[in-house]
Amino acid sequence: MTPKTSHRRRTSARVTAVALGAALPVATAVAIWVTGEHHSPQYTTALFGARGSAAVTLKARLGSVLFGMAIVQLLLALWIYGRLPRLTAASSSVRASHRVVGWAAFLLSVPIAFHCVRTYGVATTSTRVFLHSVAGCALYGAFVAKVLVVRSRHLPGWLLPAAGSALFGAIGVLWYSAALWALNGFTAPAL
Repeated sequence: MTPKTSHRRRTSARVTAVALGAALPVATAVAIWVTGEHHSPQYTTALFGARGSAAVTLKARLGSVLFGMAIVQLLLALWIYGRLPRLTAASSSVRASHRVVGWAAFLLSVPIAFHCVRTYGVATTSTRVFLHSVAGCALYGAFVAKVLVVRSRHLPGWLLPAAGSALFGAIGVLWYSAALWALNGFTAPAL
């Protein structure tokens, strides 16, 4: 095998890995969308015993905690990659904290998302609701992408910050379109 042939095979393998890595997160988001769209809403679903407006308030508070955890994740990631001025290199405990906070955030998101999908499904009745539905589906697609990218040593280095940014962005849009909206008297600026 010549060096040129070897390089082509490695490049082809990377392109295939990126394509497959992109397909799974997109498939995850689409599967959640289709499930939510074909689901009959069950408005009496409880979230940790709370129903109706109490469940909405509880989800808004949990969503705010989730958004706070996402901000912590962002700061830890910036520290790990040396993007925070005046901080020394991140220790292994910072990396471990990033993983623990990430998994805790994921676990916190699951009951919130389950309640949303079961209670309301996926809806497109207004700009806010449409934005929230799309961001909710994108959240889990971005999570799958980030886990795949973190586990791979053969993908381009820019994919990890891109997947992390997509995940942070989805959480931010979810918080803005639901938690802020609910905690702000059912209004959000520009929605």
